[in-house]
Amino acid sequence: MTMPSLLVAGHQPNYLPWLGFFHKLAQADRFMLVDTVQFVKRGEFGWMHRNKIRTQEGWQWLSVPVLTKGKRDQEIAAAEINNQVDWRRKHWRAIEFNYRSAPFFRDYAEPIRAVYEREWTTIGPLAAELIRVIAGAFSIETPVELAAAANVGGEAHTLLANICKHYGSSTYLSGPHGRDYLDLADMRSRGVAVVFQQFTHPVYRQCQPGPFEPGMCALDLLFNEGPRARDLLLAGPNAAAPVSA
Repeated sequence: MTMPSLLVAGHQPNYLPWLGFFHKLAQADRFMLVDTVQFVKRGEFGWMHRNKIRTQEGWQWLSVPVLTKGKRDQEIAAAEINNQVDWRRKHWRAIEFNYRSAPFFRDYAEPIRAVYEREWTTIGPLAAELIRVIAGAFSIETPVELAAAANVGGEAHTLLANICKHYGSSTYLSGPHGRDYLDLADMRSRGVAVVFQQFTHPVYRQCQPGPFEPGMCALDLLFNEGPRARDLLLAGPNAAAPVSA
C-alpha cells in the first residue's frame, strides 16, 4: 500500500503574520520558513519585518527596524535588526495598550511578552519564534524550521522542489496567489504535485469600536476570541481540503 505524501509548505518568516499564514501552516504536515531568499522591505513581500495591529483609530503598522543600507541583496537570514532603536519596548507597549481590554489578552500575553524581553540580532529567528509561539496558542503542531539552518536553498521552482525533497515529499501546498506564477507543468516535471490553499478570512469581534478590520496580525483573533480562535481560523467551506492542481 502506497503511503500518502506529506503535504509540505513554505513561506518567508514574516513578522507577526496574519491569519492566512497560520491557516496555511495548519494545513501542512511540514513547514519551511524560507529565510534563504532576498529580504524585501516594501511592496508585495514587505511583510518580513512588519504587520498590522488593531487600534481605536483603525490599525497601525508595527515595523522592526532592519539595516538595509548597502545591503540590497541580503538574504533574510542575514538581515540585521537595528537595535539602536528601542523597537522591542515600543512594539510590546503598542500591543498591550491596544489589546489590554480584549477578553483573552491575559490568557496569551505572557509568552508574547517573553519574546519581546529577549534580544534579537536578525529578523529571521525573531519572526520564527513569534510564529512558533502564536502557532502554539492556536494549537497548531506542524513542525517548523528555517531553510538556512536546514541548508535548503534555490530559486523559484527549484526552491520549492528542494523543500519537498528535504521532507521526502512530492506534494507542495501553495498559497492561492501561486496560481498566478507557478508553472504546474514544470513542477510536475520535477516530481512535485501542487495543491492550493483556500482561505476564508473569518469575521469576529474586535475590542475596538468601528467596523471590522480584516488582515490584522493573528494576535487580533487570539486576544479577542481565545479558545474559539482555532475554530474560527479553520472554519469555512474551503478550509479543510486544498484543491489539487
